[in-house]
Amino acid sequence: MTSSEHPVHYLVCPAGIPNYGDELIAGTWLRHLAHVAPDVDVVVDCLYPETAAGHLGGLHPRARFTSVLWQLCLRHWSDRDPAVSCAWVESVVRDPRAAPGLADGIGVLRRARVVHLLGGGYLNAIWPAFAGLLAGITTAAESSGARTAMTGQGLWPPADGGGVTRSLIKRLDVVDVRDAPSAEFAGLAPSGDHCDDVFLGFGPHLLRTDEQLPEVMVSVQSLLAESEGAAEETVRFVAEVLRAWRVTDVGLLECSPDKDAEVLAAAGRLLPDARRYPMDEVLRHGLPARPGQCWISTRFHPHLVAAAAGAHGLALMVRADYYGPKHRSLIDGGSRWRLLQRLEIPERPASGGYRPERLTELRAAKLAVAERIYGPG
Repeated sequence: MTSSEHPVHYLVCPAGIPNYGDELIAGTWLRHLAHVAPDVDVVVDCLYPETAAGHLGGLHPRARFTSVLWQLCLRHWSDRDPAVSCAWVESVVRDPRAAPGLADGIGVLRRARVVHLLGGGYLNAIWPAFAGLLAGITTAAESSGARTAMTGQGLWPPADGGGVTRSLIKRLDVVDVRDAPSAEFAGLAPSGDHCDDVFLGFGPHLLRTDEQLPEVMVSVQSLLAESEGAAEETVRFVAEVLRAWRVTDVGLLECSPDKDAEVLAAAGRLLPDARRYPMDEVLRHGLPARPGQCWISTRFHPHLVAAAAGAHGLALMVRADYYGPKHRSLIDGGSRWRLLQRLEIPERPASGGYRPERLTELRAAKLAVAERIYGPG
């Protein structure tokens, strides 16, 4: 438990789903705070605290995990109007008696010195009720005077035409996004340095080095597939590409064990000899990526980390309005991967990956954002 006299940094993120990218972002900030604020209590408000604690619990000496703001959003869920969730969350943060089981946690939120919405792609039209997270953060800061921030956000496609979300963003002290459409939506100036939070802490600890890695790695998904059977169609296409490239040394990445069951089952039938890398194993030992390796990925964070490791790659499009800005932000930012929008067998990439000097620039840009929130290390 946090002491009422001890300073609190309050992090809000969707860790614990579990999903590779969300755990990676949360881990990035916990490692940063372990460096710059090891003596501060850190509260991680996330979707599934027990699961998140299992993955992230040792990264900061004073971290604990809860699910206050997420529970408030889920209790008044709306698939259409984020104002419904926002109004409920604001009212309860002002008067916690409406949710007595969460009152103690709301009390911690209301006295935090910093309240920080970590990066990701969950604040948009797909999950409009999560605008309530912003409502809770800004409402808590009204009485506490906390510094408020959001970083590395992907806000596309925007919810509700942008009205409620935009108004809440304007109330934050620090606003940072990861792609050009999100910057325009948030009213930020165009910049080549908008980037994902993981660039703050990319390093060898995120990469697997204890074994010989496959020639080609594959990361495909069921989540947000645009039609029934689309996930299996994607795996069939990947199998055709691998046959055309005459590749048999293949690895298959698991990023979200619960959400990707359908696509992983299809991969088991169509890529039976592929070595599987379960998500828990990847979080413990690092992503199986290396310079010169080739990747085929529908997912964003495998694209980011593999390209940062020096891998070549193809990004496959799934749900263009969501994943299009995500993948383009990496390619435009220097990943040098190819975005494949149609299922046509491409030539195997012979180059790609971030150049070291570009990684240094992106880390510096994100570190400048971190210092605006937490001060220098």
